[in-house]
Amino acid sequence: MIKRPKTWLAIALTAVAGFEGVRTNAYIDPVGIPTICFGYTHDVQMGDTATIEECKTLLTDEVVEFGLQVSNSVTVPLSKQEQAAYTSFAYNVGIANFNKSTLLRKLNSGDREGACNELPRWVYAKGVKLPGLVNRRESERHLCLSGIK
Repeated sequence: MIKRPKTWLAIALTAVAGFEGVRTNAYIDPVGIPTICFGYTHDVQMGDTATIEECKTLLTDEVVEFGLQVSNSVTVPLSKQEQAAYTSFAYNVGIANFNKSTLLRKLNSGDREGACNELPRWVYAKGVKLPGLVNRRESERHLCLSGIK
């Protein structure tokens, strides 16, 4: 069997799905936003439901979109691990927060390691440090750094 190398998209999809988990019934996330599937929030109303297949489609579409937005914001070449880590991060915090972050400023100035090391700063939701975010950011940081060493 031929093993194909994973692309940034495969890595990011695995990461986001693992961090977000899947829920086919709408729920309120830790910051009060109605959410469904793998952390999907656009026009979600409490009472909404989705199938696993619908959730997978939403996840793929969203990760591709966030990956493109990350690529459009970054002015330096990225490894597939960096692209996946930053896509997962932007998926979670939003592209606007990614775009105004010190992380992006460091990355675009060529400080790739410094940019990866900014990830653990993003562990608060509404001022509360969340253990799940601590774990997610450390995993994203590790993935990010693995692409530059």
